[in-house]
Amino acid sequence: QLLERYALEVVPTKAPRTQAGNTVAIKRLSAVFGEMRIRDFKPIHAYQYRDKRGKKAPTGANREMEVLSHAFTKAIEWGLREDHPMIEGKFRKLPTPPRTRYVEDWEIIETLSVVPRRKRGSLRTIRAYIKIKLLTGLRRGDLLRLRTTDLKEDGIHVQPRKTAKTTGKRLIFEWTSELRQAVEDAKTARPVDISPFLFCTRRGDGYVDKDTGEAHGWNSMWQRFMDRVMAETKVKERFTEHDLRAKCASDAGSLAHAQQLLAHADSATTQR
Repeated sequence: QLLERYALEVVPTKAPRTQAGNTVAIKRLSAVFGEMRIRDFKPIHAYQYRDKRGKKAPTGANREMEVLSHAFTKAIEWGLREDHPMIEGKFRKLPTPPRTRYVEDWEIIETLSVVPRRKRGSLRTIRAYIKIKLLTGLRRGDLLRLRTTDLKEDGIHVQPRKTAKTTGKRLIFEWTSELRQAVEDAKTARPVDISPFLFCTRRGDGYVDKDTGEAHGWNSMWQRFMDRVMAETKVKERFTEHDLRAKCASDAGSLAHAQQLLAHADSATTQR
């Protein structure tokens, strides 16, 4: 079966979080298409699945269709089928509106005004994190994986994990007085001075689990921080870390600058 072979040969080559998502998608797809012969699959079958699944979970439907489409790409590579039933022009995803939460400057000022209760730890760490996020636009995973060895004389050197296997683009964020101070704040807030990570747990480990790619401890800390923001400031609507990344792009002077900041391979993604 195509999905079984895809699960065995392709999924293990992906990042941990992607593997987890693909595994769930394959389980759902197999329940519907598992017994179908590869050559019998037609575009109408993809549309029927998309529309039925999309009534409850449009985003989930699109992600599952991405997995199925890639599986058929591999099927052609493996000689199991000659044509692709879901190539661009023959299949369209469900429209999913982008998140529109724009974090205002005054909200950032309010957020950073929350008074830490300890000299080190979570609140000071997140405040420094927010500053670096707004100055660089880095994804959460790339920020939480930053090591002190990435801090060079000319700036912060980053290899974005999401595009490492596509564009392979590396980023250097040149030092400014604001960026240097934010990094120093992050170092000072660390509970373990000798940790190799710029953001670390009480044990000095990084927040991202190597096996799963998840950062549950960080997520919990962020939620507790937002609880205080909502209770102690004038901010009335919660925002996510991804909203801060979007703000960084929205505040950029041009689309090209925003694309460069976010390290997007396609400007259409940045525009959206």
